[in-house]
Amino acid sequence: MRKVAFLTSVVAILLLLPNFVSAQQADATLGFAALTAPGASGCNVNSVSGFFTCPEKGGVYPNIGADVIFHRRVGLGFDVAWRGGQGNYGGSGIPYRPILLDFNGVFQPRLGKKAGLDLVGGVGFQSTRFYSSNYTCSYFSCTNFQSSHHFLIDVGAGLRYYVWGHVFVRPEVRYYWVNNNSVDFTSPNLVRIGASIGYTIGPE
Repeated sequence: MRKVAFLTSVVAILLLLPNFVSAQQADATLGFAALTAPGASGCNVNSVSGFFTCPEKGGVYPNIGADVIFHRRVGLGFDVAWRGGQGNYGGSGIPYRPILLDFNGVFQPRLGKKAGLDLVGGVGFQSTRFYSSNYTCSYFSCTNFQSSHHFLIDVGAGLRYYVWGHVFVRPEVRYYWVNNNSVDFTSPNLVRIGASIGYTIGPE
């Protein structure tokens, strides 16, 4: 998981780097959140696949993100969140871990000298790893999981407040619609609620 987060961060930085020179500011954040999914509270049988599916909820989701902001408080950003500990899929004993990655347009209207909004919307994907005790090896590495990937759309909002210099805190909420998520879970709709601490490079 650390490798995925690191590689994702490097790729996102490289993609945003050419625009950084003309940016008015940049932000980096680290946060924690809870994930919930409306709908079924327990597992049920998927009518399409015949397999049982379970709600995608519970656990603590760390997240990291960054953005660059240009003229008129509009910019680009990315965010990655993952389940900090492996979940037990419906009590079946199958460990799993969802990873949510998104690239967004960002709008940051000011609400005052120390406060502002972070409004985001974009696209990405969810990769859910299902672990086993057996390892599959290639010439380069060994893995003990299979991944299920799905396209997603996300929108979200956060209220940032500068507590000290360029350091801010941001309570936030993010909504995801995950395409074909019913293959693995009971709902395509996910809500992540949490808070981040961040640092602004440039005028806050």
